Amino acid sequence: MASREYGQFCGLARAMEMVGERWSMLIIRNLFAGPQRFTDLRKGLPAIPTNILSARLKQLEGAGLATRRALPHPERAVVYELTDYGRDLESALIALGRWGARTMIEPRPGEVITAESIAMSFRTTYRPEAAQNVTVGYEVRMGDFTLRLQITDGELTVGTGKHPAPDLVIERLTGHPIRELMNGSKTPDEVLHDGGVRVEGDPALLSRFAEMFHF
Repeated sequence: MASREYGQFCGLARAMEMVGERWSMLIIRNLFAGPQRFTDLRKGLPAIPTNILSARLKQLEGAGLATRRALPHPERAVVYELTDYGRDLESALIALGRWGARTMIEPRPGEVITAESIAMSFRTTYRPEAAQNVTVGYEVRMGDFTLRLQITDGELTVGTGKHPAPDLVIERLTGHPIRELMNGSKTPDEVLHDGGVRVEGDPALLSRFAEMFHF
């Protein structure tokens, strides 16, 4: 359990005792992308001190939100992953991310963009009402990293890395075409015409993408 206690018999106070320490929610965010080694978490959170990462992981384990396990031979590595209890935080995480995104225009000096932060943006902008009964897979390539988006009967899962069988590959070439699609400042036809993106697959699925992921 976290060392800080608020001394109040309140669900929010208990939640903050477990996840309110600095970096805790971002570690949880990154673990939503799948099991992560310590080095993976360190790479995805480049500003976190190593000792703080160790302490937060220990706290999340103690609270029953995360667990660790050894990968089978020949990996010889230990990964951290969320428990079912930890995954119950998804809706709260999405709501907080959507709320915080209201203040975002451009990165501030020194701010970095990571695969996990982009994965979170797909979760927060997803519009399930536009994806009812939809099953489609996207692979989104954004320079240094690639994300996979799978929608199955309207349910979204997001992960880092290549999609095993994408229906559409969206590759950013220049500028910020994916952000422009998601905020509605450009249409799919416009970003394709501008040369900001390249697609592999049915181009009509780019329009569906813009409908389902929208600020």
